[in-house]
Amino acid sequence: MQIGVPLESAAGETRVAVTPETAKKYVAQGHTVKVQSGAGVAASVTDAAYEAAGAQIVDRSAAFGAELVLKVQRPSLDELALMKPGAALVGMLNPFDKAGLAQVASAGVTSFALEAAPRTTRAQSMDVLSSQANIAGYKAVLLGAVNLPKYFPLFMTAAGTIQPARVVIMGAGVAGLQAIATARRLGAVVEVSDIRPAVKEQVQSLGGKFIDLPNLESGEGQGGYAKEMSAEFIQKQQQILTDRISKADVVITTALIPGRPAPRLVTADMVKGMKQGSVIVDLAVEQGGNCELSEPGKTVVKHGVKIIGEANLPASMPFDASLMFARNVLQLLLLFAKGGQLKLDLNDEVIKGTLLTHDGAVFHAPTGEQLKKG
Repeated sequence: MQIGVPLESAAGETRVAVTPETAKKYVAQGHTVKVQSGAGVAASVTDAAYEAAGAQIVDRSAAFGAELVLKVQRPSLDELALMKPGAALVGMLNPFDKAGLAQVASAGVTSFALEAAPRTTRAQSMDVLSSQANIAGYKAVLLGAVNLPKYFPLFMTAAGTIQPARVVIMGAGVAGLQAIATARRLGAVVEVSDIRPAVKEQVQSLGGKFIDLPNLESGEGQGGYAKEMSAEFIQKQQQILTDRISKADVVITTALIPGRPAPRLVTADMVKGMKQGSVIVDLAVEQGGNCELSEPGKTVVKHGVKIIGEANLPASMPFDASLMFARNVLQLLLLFAKGGQLKLDLNDEVIKGTLLTHDGAVFHAPTGEQLKKG
């Protein structure tokens, strides 16, 4: 097949869906890889590196005109117009954006949403949400450390003892677990809140202290995700967390529910009760934020607390983020891009799970149902 790799056009997007490492593997399988000139520059990958891997350097139209287009973010409307009807598209397509999804479907493109891959053992190597969340959790701790006006570790010096920073991490998914590990490596005392009791052992194995929440209901959702909780549970959760947050130096929030606004975990009153100079890093800001005072794409100071709402943290580390993203894409393509053809085996749970649009319609049943609910 002809595989097109366009330059990402979304604001702030620095990643690329194919690296020289994976381009070489596609070429070895008999595919032709067409990379738009400059597609990898923001990720520190030159056109020459792609050419050395066997790829062709082309213009924008040629990249989008391929049989199979690999992207990080969903194409814009004018980019979709460059694609051929019946072509295939793979990327993070934001399946719960109704307007954007309709654009992809009307373009007559067969599309695969990477973030819709089932969370099974078999699909782990294709899980872009996990690979990119890992980076976000790591970077969130670094942002917290850089913006905090004190040390993270315990120091015993001739000038006296410096107490370690106290970090509260909300959500123990992939991002949260990486944040725990990173904060502990930097010497912080780490407390962790999660509505899923099953993650307690993972938190403790990384050196974090699990904050026990009211035993009113389980937060376990489908596929390992958290589910939306009742108002009563959230109220009791906030009561417990208010005291922990008031003593924290850094709060990192990572709680997300697929297709829903991010749960509001840190209220304005809770921010008011925090120490002067403390820091909040809100990783859920693109879905409305876990903190009531977060502002997407901005760092603001409210009540003496620095609140970091930087969007798309994986794009701030584009070299490794692209490396992992491209490997995830390669593993998915090994399932359906065989022998120079697109083979849609709908008995395969991964193909069925990621197939978003086909023949001008939304194919992915869970997405269709969620969109009907509004």
